[in-house]
Amino acid sequence: MREMKYTFKLSIAYIIFFVGIVFFLSACGYKPIGVVAKTVFDEAIYVEVKVDSVEPENAPLIRDEINRVVYTRFQKRVSSKEEATNSLIVSYQGSTFTPIGYENGYIVRYLANVRVRFEMKSKTGKQIRTITAVHEGDIEATTLNSASLRTQAISQGVRKALDQFVAFVCAKGSLIQPDAK
Repeated sequence: MREMKYTFKLSIAYIIFFVGIVFFLSACGYKPIGVVAKTVFDEAIYVEVKVDSVEPENAPLIRDEINRVVYTRFQKRVSSKEEATNSLIVSYQGSTFTPIGYENGYIVRYLANVRVRFEMKSKTGKQIRTITAVHEGDIEATTLNSASLRTQAISQGVRKALDQFVAFVCAKGSLIQPDAK
């Protein structure tokens, strides 16, 4: 009998805890990215990726990542230039790699700075934002596949830059009143 009372009290504590969390999240004004993006973008977004002539292999990666962001985070669809009223023009502006760790004369840790430029045309007007994302990575002292590690570091840097861009769009959208379209 005593165990049942203890279990009952414990389950009530869990229920109160979860109701409190739900109340806190609903009362604090939290809005998902898709809701905030409605104040910034219309339904259709034209996406263009400008290819860097020095590193053209990064263009498909950037294109896939920006499309993923439009579909999953902004909850919008990618469309043709003629059909869309909003546009995102993304250009990869290079990367620099700085060694930050050595072992027996070999570089074993590096710092990658990836620059991505975003041109956004939305309901709020045209804005240009250049974001430099930083990624730290390890390299094995005897590695032969440094090209694939470089591509992986650029990929991680682009993802971080896109996350920063999403935060920028959310900040812009949060400042817009819902009824002031």
